[in-house]
Amino acid sequence: MQHAQQASVPTYKLFGEQAPWPTPEMLHCESIAARSASHNWQITPHRHSGLFQILYLAAGSAEVHIDGNSNRLVAGQLMLVPQMCIHGFRFEKNAQGCVVTLAYPLIRKLAPQAGDALVGLTSPVACTLGDGEAYLPDAFEALETEYRGAAPHRNQLVESLLSVILLMVSRRCAQTQPPTALARRADCFPAFCELIEKHYAEHKPVSFYASKLGVTAAHLNSLCRQVVDRSALELIHERMILEAKRNLVYTSMTVSVVADTAGFADPAYFTRFFKREVGMSPREFRQQAGTLQV
Repeated sequence: MQHAQQASVPTYKLFGEQAPWPTPEMLHCESIAARSASHNWQITPHRHSGLFQILYLAAGSAEVHIDGNSNRLVAGQLMLVPQMCIHGFRFEKNAQGCVVTLAYPLIRKLAPQAGDALVGLTSPVACTLGDGEAYLPDAFEALETEYRGAAPHRNQLVESLLSVILLMVSRRCAQTQPPTALARRADCFPAFCELIEKHYAEHKPVSFYASKLGVTAAHLNSLCRQVVDRSALELIHERMILEAKRNLVYTSMTVSVVADTAGFADPAYFTRFFKREVGMSPREFRQQAGTLQV
């Protein structure tokens, strides 16, 4: 698929939908085929604001494209997609599985402690189910069935099944990080990530974020270095650069418009900033990105 000829990457509640969800729930659950089959088994690049997505592939395979990187997903694997990651899928025909999309407040409600590992994710994670997780496919199937149904105690069962899935997925995330980092992350790192998402284009100083979190700038910097080995300012800059990269790859915006979207009034200063962080100019990066195949 060539570069999207559009002003910006579409941000959906669900792929292809701009209207509000028909129910007040903070959850949506459906089979892979429910949406993909009508789109020739291909979901073009898009993103979600304020929504976390879990894709479970039960049968078949899929090409996954997230923020310009490509991976192959096979049966028995999960893909966790945090908010605002640009993602697209090309599924093998008749692929089977489940896609769960939920709002971040629901994660905090159902898994207030274990959920910190998920809320703090800023990049996608793929993982393979282990022998001790053999019941998870049944949990996904039961969740989809209960979600579509209207039997007694439907809401309680949906939340219980989703809690099991979230706890197991969170445990898998925890296994990839040192316990000390997770303990500190549970403090305020997820909240800092959410604040960056809201304010990165405003070019706020680290002191602004620290004040919002009720900590000192020095404490916030120390926390970030302990969790991800980068300073708070580096994380803010990374988010600014990521948005610029996404717009350069997935849209036809001019460099000047990309700069303005990232909060830079001076395109020349944006170009210098981008080159310092990335090692090449925005135009060179766009040329190197070339044609995306989704």
